[in-house]
Amino acid sequence: MTDATATRLHRLVATDAHEGLVYAADEDALYFTTGRPLVSIMRLHLATGRVDVVRADANMANGMALDREGRLVICEQGDSERPAAITRMDRATGAVETVADAYRGRPLNSPNDVVVASDGAIWFTDPSYGHLQGFRPAPELGDLVYRLDPASGELDVVAGGFDKPNGLAFSPGEDVVYVTDSGRPNHVKAFDVVGGRRLAGERVFAVTGPGFPDGIKVDPRGRVHVSAASGVVVHSPAGERLGEIPVPGAVNFAWGAPGLLYITTDTAVWSAELGA
Repeated sequence: MTDATATRLHRLVATDAHEGLVYAADEDALYFTTGRPLVSIMRLHLATGRVDVVRADANMANGMALDREGRLVICEQGDSERPAAITRMDRATGAVETVADAYRGRPLNSPNDVVVASDGAIWFTDPSYGHLQGFRPAPELGDLVYRLDPASGELDVVAGGFDKPNGLAFSPGEDVVYVTDSGRPNHVKAFDVVGGRRLAGERVFAVTGPGFPDGIKVDPRGRVHVSAASGVVVHSPAGERLGEIPVPGAVNFAWGAPGLLYITTDTAVWSAELGA
C-alpha cells in the first residue's frame, strides 16, 4: 500500500447502505440509498450515529448528488409501474420534482449515477440494469450518458458505446470525465470535456478488478478512486494503479472533510482517513 492509500478504517454503522452516498456538510450527515426490494433514502447523522428514513419507497433510487442549491439530485430507476427519472428533492421540505424522465419521447432506462457540474448541468448514466434485473420493461434507448442543460432543460446524449455505464466523476478542473463500465470488459473510460457540453477523445483509462467497477470519485490532486470487490482502488491521473483502500464489498463512496472518504458496502457505512 502506498502513501496515497495509507488509511485508518472505521465502521461507522452496520446498516443497509448500497448506493448514492452524499456528504452534506451543513448537516454533518451522509445520505444514501438502501438495497432492493424496497429502496429508501436514508440519512446518517455522523455526530450521533443515528440513521433516519428520509424518503421511504423512493422509486428504486440509486445514485445521488447535491446541486448548487444543496438539493438532492436523485437517480430513480423506476419499476414496472413508475417511470425512471432524474428528480430533485428539497432536503428541508422533502418536496420532489422531476427534471428528466425521457429522451426524445422515449423513457429512460434506469439512471444509475449522477454528478452536478459547476455550471449546474446534470450529467448521468442510464444503463438498462432495471430490465436485466426484472423490475423495468424492455429498454427503448441504448445504455448512454446524458447531460441536462440547466438553462434550457434540454437533454443531450454525450457518450455511448458502453455495455453498462455506471459511475461517473469529473476531474478537478472539469476538463475530463471518467465513466465506469460495469459490463464487459470491466474498465474505466475517460473523455475530454469540450466547452462544458460535449465529450471527445474517448479512451480506456484503466482496467479494474477484482469484480466490476461501480462507484468512482476524483480527489483534488486528480487521483481516481474506483470501487472493486476488494476495496477502493486508487489510480494516478495517468491511470497507474497506486494502491488500494481495503474495504471488501465497497460499492459507493463520497468525500467528507479533506482526507476523509466514506464508503458503503451494502451492510455498513465505513470511514477511511487517508494518509495523504
